[in-house]
Amino acid sequence: MARELVYTGFMSLDGVVDSPGGKEEGHRSGGWVMDTEFVPEAYSLKGEELADHTALLFGRRSYEAFAPFWKDSDDHAAYKDLPKYVLSSSLKEEELVEGWGETTILRSLEDIAALKQTEGGAIFIHGSAEMARNLADADLIDRYNLLIFPVLLGAGKTLFSRADRDKQQLRLRESASYSNGVTKAIYEVLR
Repeated sequence: MARELVYTGFMSLDGVVDSPGGKEEGHRSGGWVMDTEFVPEAYSLKGEELADHTALLFGRRSYEAFAPFWKDSDDHAAYKDLPKYVLSSSLKEEELVEGWGETTILRSLEDIAALKQTEGGAIFIHGSAEMARNLADADLIDRYNLLIFPVLLGAGKTLFSRADRDKQQLRLRESASYSNGVTKAIYEVLR
C-alpha cells in the first residue's frame, strides 16, 4: 500500500495560500491568518495532524523559511525527529539546516512517486504551493487538510493549478465551521 501524501495548510476563500503569517513572506496582504479572530478550536486540525505525521515534504523555499524557525520551536518539537524531504534541483547537502534531524533532498517528481511506494505512514506537505500544484497535476497528492479563512486576497500563490487538466474528483472526509468564519475541510482524492 502506498504512503499517503497530504497537503495541509491555510487558504483564503479565493484559494490563495501565500503569506499567511506575515508581509515578510512576500504578499502585500501577508499576515491574513493573524487578522482573523483567534478561536482555539479552529486550529485543532493542526494538533490532530501531529499523530498522523510520519514524514515532512517541502519545496526548497518553504524548507528554507520553516526549517531555521521550526528546529527550535516548542510548537514544532514533534517534527524534529521525523524524516524530512526537500524537493529541489539545486539545494546542496551542505545547505541543509543542522540540528533538525534527518533530511533527504529529492530531485524530481519521480523521486516523490518512489518515496510514496516505501514503507511508512503519511507524508505531510506544509507550505510549498508551487510544488503542491505540480504534485497535484502529477496525481500524487492523496488528501487535502485545509483551514479556509474568510478573506479574499485577489492575488498570490494558489494551491490549485489553473491548467487545463482532467477532472479530479474529491470526497469530503470531514468538515467543521467555527465562530470566526474559518472552515475546516478535509478532502480525499478519488482515483
